[in-house]
Amino acid sequence: MQAVSSGIGYGLKYQARCISDVKADTDHTSFLAGTLSLKEENEVHLIRLSSSGTELFCEGLFSHPNEIWDLVSCPFDQRIFSTVYSTAIWQIPELYGELNSPQLEKITSLETQSGKIKCILWWPTGRHDKLISIDDENLCLWSLDVSKKTAEVQSQDSAGMLHKLSGGAWDPHDVNSIAATCESSLQFWDVRTMKKTLSIECSHVRSVDYHPRKSNILVTAEHESGIRIWDLRKPKVPIQELPGHTHWYLSCIV
Repeated sequence: MQAVSSGIGYGLKYQARCISDVKADTDHTSFLAGTLSLKEENEVHLIRLSSSGTELFCEGLFSHPNEIWDLVSCPFDQRIFSTVYSTAIWQIPELYGELNSPQLEKITSLETQSGKIKCILWWPTGRHDKLISIDDENLCLWSLDVSKKTAEVQSQDSAGMLHKLSGGAWDPHDVNSIAATCESSLQFWDVRTMKKTLSIECSHVRSVDYHPRKSNILVTAEHESGIRIWDLRKPKVPIQELPGHTHWYLSCIV
């Protein structure tokens, strides 16, 4: 870990591709990072910003059995998070700081017959038992019971053979709407009916996120076109484009 002129750094033992802010931790600025080692046992790091804002330190280090392709912290419980590759919901032990070798507690696995899950979306506001999984062709709405350590699919819909889904975002201003990315478009679903409501043509869209304070505004990261800002009231063309990245985009967060 080192501080440099452009910011603060934190070192990981293995390569990583995902990090999530811990929104439920209202007392600290905290993050969860997951590693991506093919041969070694992977790790989840609970990282915290010091009260002075000058350094990042490891608040907790936990073993994880498989590589982590996606990780998202639960928005209402700072000890719960989801990981994707072997997809599961995990819980950090309550007294992890007092244990010599704290182990993550698996709440439940999320297994579907339709394909490999690409990402998990948590209900965006307040305490709720609903979450969404996205695989290559399908969206599944789950009901999670943490106390019973179970999760059941309530409903699902398919994007069709011509669309390969890669990720998505849950609208924080309208909890009945989610956006999902695929190779050639941005597609929207109503979670009450699990039916598509809108499609926007995009070239190789990789990631999407909603503006946290402005409804109808979202951002996409696209392989060739860079960052685009959209107003869903006028979805035919983006309201702004932000080119200039020297490589393709894999993710964007507002």
